[in-house]
Amino acid sequence: MLSFYGFIIIIVFLALIITKRLSVITALVLVPIVFAFIAGFDYKAIGAMAFTGIKQVAPTGILLMFAVLYFSVMLDTGLFDPVIALIVRSVKGDPLKVVVGTALLTMLVHLDGDGTATFMIVLSTFLPIYKKLGMSRLILAGIVALSVGPMHLVPWSGTSVRAMSTLNTDAMHMFNPNIPAMIGGLIWVLFVAYIFGRRERKRLGIIQFDYKHSENFSDEQRSLRRPKLILINAILTVSLIVILLKGVVPAPALFIVASIIALIINYNKLPDQQKIMKAHGANIFLVSSMIFAAGVYSGILTESKMIAAMAADLVHLIPKEHASFIPAITAIISMPASILFTPDAYYYGVVPVLSNTCIQLGIDPLEIGRASLLGQMTVGFPLSPLTASTFLLIGFAEVELGEHQRFIFKWAWGTTIVMTIIALLTGSIHI
Repeated sequence: MLSFYGFIIIIVFLALIITKRLSVITALVLVPIVFAFIAGFDYKAIGAMAFTGIKQVAPTGILLMFAVLYFSVMLDTGLFDPVIALIVRSVKGDPLKVVVGTALLTMLVHLDGDGTATFMIVLSTFLPIYKKLGMSRLILAGIVALSVGPMHLVPWSGTSVRAMSTLNTDAMHMFNPNIPAMIGGLIWVLFVAYIFGRRERKRLGIIQFDYKHSENFSDEQRSLRRPKLILINAILTVSLIVILLKGVVPAPALFIVASIIALIINYNKLPDQQKIMKAHGANIFLVSSMIFAAGVYSGILTESKMIAAMAADLVHLIPKEHASFIPAITAIISMPASILFTPDAYYYGVVPVLSNTCIQLGIDPLEIGRASLLGQMTVGFPLSPLTASTFLLIGFAEVELGEHQRFIFKWAWGTTIVMTIIALLTGSIHI
């Protein structure tokens, strides 16, 4: 019965947010609590499970709160203004070049494997361009989401680390066989970017204009610009990213300190600091509240053992005579599975069950890891309501989660299918 309640929670949750009957934050909290009561758990158990989930996401919540504050300050100071102006001059008002440029920059920035940083940097750069040209923000969010997918297979991403640790292997055995599939996925994403760009070019045409970023500013925005401090802010930002990548300081603490330093350097007067905090408080609250609500959702599903029961039932659905198809099936459903399972739940709950089944059936268990990485919380994480960075992506792009999912789901699944075909052809996984 636990499996049944788990699937019902997920189905009801998705139905409510896609049909816009409830807000995402309300559904994340209300749906699992209601069905946990129906499943027979008392309020003490539910409270404990929810609190466990909240504790697990707390570092991420703190990180994103201050990361949003930091990059918001950098936007207010005008750090990215020269980059934005250069990009716009390069694309010359051509929506096709803008969309393809968005994809290329996203792939480059996501070499670090950090979705949060990638979304903040790319969206901060491109959102003003899309607004200036009148381009669809769904395309902006969608193409950024697609572009990080194949790049998230890099062995230092959190998803790959989970897969390797679960299966007790290394990058050579997990990542290297998937390199051809990863390259194929990147080519597919550029093809999709070309399709989207052609559509926008047909709809809007090529808009010729002399872009001066400062012309788009209100008087208040101009008052917050700090052109004389661009070099200092650039050094501070580069240092922040380097320290973040090296991992020498915990990311939440790093962004807290960096945010305070950025505020003091650029706005040393208390009224200016208060103005910044008030201006971005709503966005910060939106992102952080979603994270903690998702903690309640994942905490109840995981601690109640519903996730474990769901994983076991999924394995039982596969007939033994078709066991050789397990890796391929795992790959094909890996992207949609991102909407059902958190990365921890999947790689620490589902993958061990699948890999042990493969061992018993004489199949290389590492194929399950490689197959899972073709979609589960790689291509799929920017669409999943279970990852905090998804809300950062849609929040910055100013789109709704349901709209984002409906728009980009089939293209994201296409990425996984393309990579699966290449993985089969190159021997990363077998049938």
